[in-house]
Amino acid sequence: MRNSKPKLRDSSQLQVEGIEDVKGNEISLLDLRKLENRISDYFIICDGNSNTQVSAIISSVTKKVSKELKDKPWGIEGVENAEWVLLDYVDVVVHVFQKEKREFYDLEGLWGDAKRIELN
Repeated sequence: MRNSKPKLRDSSQLQVEGIEDVKGNEISLLDLRKLENRISDYFIICDGNSNTQVSAIISSVTKKVSKELKDKPWGIEGVENAEWVLLDYVDVVVHVFQKEKREFYDLEGLWGDAKRIELN
């Protein structure tokens, strides 16, 4: 019998799982690859109910990706206020908002031409 290697999960899947692990709200995955002037291949957007939950989401995502893929974000912005935190993994950018900030900045609206990928 052959030993089959487990299929390596991709970064975006792990990032979504990290968000789900700590009950992040309204997770959106935007595929930006067909857009001109894109800054990344994908955006993952979600929100948390408080600074504490936003921080927990960021921690969960970074730990999961680090453990599974041995990868770290190239940049992290917004940790001080935990109102809008951005994790830049180059091909995937994770945006974690507090609900009010998410509604105000409306990234899904700004990137409305992007294909929205349904999450199970």
